[in-house]
Amino acid sequence: MTVASEVNQCLASLKSIESSLSALAMLSQNNESRLTLHEAMMTVSETAADVQKRAGELEREEQYKRY
Repeated sequence: MTVASEVNQCLASLKSIESSLSALAMLSQNNESRLTLHEAMMTVSETAADVQKRAGELEREEQYKRY
């Protein structure tokens, strides 16, 4: 498994966590819990965006090395 594919697998996990946090926030009855879950979701979302950017860079590097 290449580094890029492992990073993409990590990205998929982050997106799943983001989705779960969002769903929990919507289901929460407590405003403080809802806010905390939303903030955690936003943090994971920002991290996922950074990982996605890096995954693209790695894929381009691996394509370059093949040729």
